[in-house]
Amino acid sequence: MSIVSEPDGRPEEPPDTATEAATPGAPPEGQPATATTGAEPDERHRLTALQGLAALSLDAMASVAYGPEAIVLVLAAAGGYGLGFTLPVTLAIAALLAVLVASYRQVIAAFPDGGGSYAVARTHLGRRTALVAAASLILDYVLNVAVSVTAGVAALTSAFPALYGDRLWICLAVLVLITAVNLRGIVDSAKVFIVPTAVFIASILTMVAVGLFRDAPASTVTADGHASVLAHHATSVGALLLLKAFASGCSALTGVEAVANAVPSFRAPAPRRAQRTEVALGALLGVMLIGLSVLIGRFPLQPVEGVTVLAQLADASLGHNWAFYVVQFATMVLLALAANTSFGGLPVLMSLLARDNYLPHVFGLKADRQVHRHGVLALAAVAAALLVFSGGDVNTLVPLFAIGVFVGFTICQVGMVRHWRRERSPGRRAKAALNGFGALLTGVSAVIVTATKFTEGAWLIVIALPLLVLAFEAVHRAYARIGERLALGRVPEPPRAAHSLVIVPVSHLSLLTSEALNAAVSLGDEVVAVTVTHPAPEDRPAAEALRRDWELWNPGVDLLELPSPTRSIGRPIADYVRDLTTHRPATRVTVLIPEAEPAHLWQRLLQNQRGAVVAHAVRRDTDAAICRLRFRLEAASRGR
Repeated sequence: MSIVSEPDGRPEEPPDTATEAATPGAPPEGQPATATTGAEPDERHRLTALQGLAALSLDAMASVAYGPEAIVLVLAAAGGYGLGFTLPVTLAIAALLAVLVASYRQVIAAFPDGGGSYAVARTHLGRRTALVAAASLILDYVLNVAVSVTAGVAALTSAFPALYGDRLWICLAVLVLITAVNLRGIVDSAKVFIVPTAVFIASILTMVAVGLFRDAPASTVTADGHASVLAHHATSVGALLLLKAFASGCSALTGVEAVANAVPSFRAPAPRRAQRTEVALGALLGVMLIGLSVLIGRFPLQPVEGVTVLAQLADASLGHNWAFYVVQFATMVLLALAANTSFGGLPVLMSLLARDNYLPHVFGLKADRQVHRHGVLALAAVAAALLVFSGGDVNTLVPLFAIGVFVGFTICQVGMVRHWRRERSPGRRAKAALNGFGALLTGVSAVIVTATKFTEGAWLIVIALPLLVLAFEAVHRAYARIGERLALGRVPEPPRAAHSLVIVPVSHLSLLTSEALNAAVSLGDEVVAVTVTHPAPEDRPAAEALRRDWELWNPGVDLLELPSPTRSIGRPIADYVRDLTTHRPATRVTVLIPEAEPAHLWQRLLQNQRGAVVAHAVRRDTDAAICRLRFRLEAASRGR
């Protein structure tokens, strides 16, 4: 048996809203502080550098499957001549990648509490800019889940076309699997994903190495019979086309920021491990992107409908054999699992927003395995909605991708410039110059990506970004009003004792009734049992029997009958409580509701839910405290 106390209908108490935000590094709302200041939670549930690479870099790694293809599909408008510019465009993207990796190493060192661009902007650029950065990251993380899952399933259907009609259901099944793994904690997900990550990287590097030694494609079976999307009779490539190809290829840079967002997930020393992970991610991603672009120029590849560019490269380099299917399967698995990057980074970001009162505080809570469970579930729900909206088609989602992340990139770099201007550390000028150059590159890239993809669906992101910021502001204002009402930040008056009255709703005599009265007389100075009676003839025998049995039992507590002309149970009790508080304002009124706790979860369907109805009515219409006494049937049966 246990007693569960409920608040008297008031919202959950927020963190101290007297200041703009909680102290950095403080535990989120609802989490107990550690016994010693600065003590780390259980290290078993934190990441090593290798595990961080598996858990947080899958998005960036998997982008090699659709980044080069996005470049090729744009350049195909200029025919075979246009495809010759694949390598220069990729080199420009790789240069931007190098700048971003170097910049985010500095972000990790400067902001070891995580949060990435949100943390940087919040400290150096102001609240509103920080919210724009947070909104852009949230949109990018959500889209990453949907794009990664659909791209992974696209790789599967490229190898097995018969599954194409069921791609939506396959996408949803993969999403459920990834969500379930992440609910067990980020370390468990990293352990699961280390092998697929290693197989994918080895497959791509092997494919590149073998392809560089071939003078001609080993096989073209994959593309045979498929319609080419290559434009004919085109002999020139304009600057606009190159900019559009660059913008499309920048989708390969998404996920670079994930490590900086999730620094607290690493083992101590967390910043150093996160920096190693960031560098390893940048090096591997750059090598794979450049290697694939070299193969695209080496083989007479033509983008075709229904077959990915990566599948054609695997066919040309390794032949249409078991090695080809290993590459496809590894790509499919990693693309599907690339959504894990979002599951590792977004819940941490949401917990920081919750700590600063911009999201509901439930997103700041952690489970036993150091996982922000509510953030994981919210991300999965929104991603599932996007999958249903797109029908599992990756081409519907890709135009929306990468815009938000470049907005976050730019804000982060500008914030770091201001950070180094305030710092007095050695080499700050060079560091500020690096971040300033990165801000210039990512800012221009953000404009290019938005402009070139605006009519393809990017306008949705342009609308969603400010709406999300407005939602943050609304939540923050609500918490500010709650904080003002609760007088947070002010010293309250000393506690004083008041006469207490406990009301116990009953409907029959049982062991549950006896336990409820035992608890009530222990809690209050005065106890009243109430029962709701109905005037209908068929209800009178039960009311008379309860009255007779109560008099025979004589527990020393009065039984008050509350007549109800309707079948309502909660309203008469709520009206009685309201009358009591009106006539006896100095009395503390508590409603103690006894409820049986079934031995099995399914048995809850057998209950009449009277307790929930009464609790809802009292909470809605009065200021009384509510106690719900749980009488465990299983424990009672063992006691006998």
